Amino acid sequence: MNFRINPATAGEAINREFGTGTAAADDVRLLVDGKRLLEVCRWLKDESPYRLDYLNSLTAVDNKTHFSVVYHLSSLAMGGQLSFKVDLDDRQSPSLPSVTPVWRGADLQEREVFDMFGISFTGHPCLKRLFLWEGFPGYPLRKDWVSRDS
Repeated sequence: MNFRINPATAGEAINREFGTGTAAADDVRLLVDGKRLLEVCRWLKDESPYRLDYLNSLTAVDNKTHFSVVYHLSSLAMGGQLSFKVDLDDRQSPSLPSVTPVWRGADLQEREVFDMFGISFTGHPCLKRLFLWEGFPGYPLRKDWVSRDS
């Protein structure tokens, strides 16, 4: 049986483990500091009481002023589900650590986010465009992208 892990409870647990300010949360949202992303993800998978061993999806949102990368996780053994996001204020060269060392399934999802939004993932084993060709001008899911055809 699947259940939703309370983001506020998860945020408190992350802050206890990694220090205050690593996560901010309420009953609806959980925001994780991008500088601690890889450590937090390893802990969520291997050491936390949630045992979130499956990355359901990873996507991004362009909020015009910043990007958000959103992670949806599940525990196959315990049935819990948790979503969190990481905000990136740098619109010129947004970057996060790759979570492929934690969840191998992040490989293609990070490549898709890179291809569509231009968000790079440091430490990714093969970060290159997934759908568009090398040399394609820009990133089509950014709100400031303008097609040369229009």
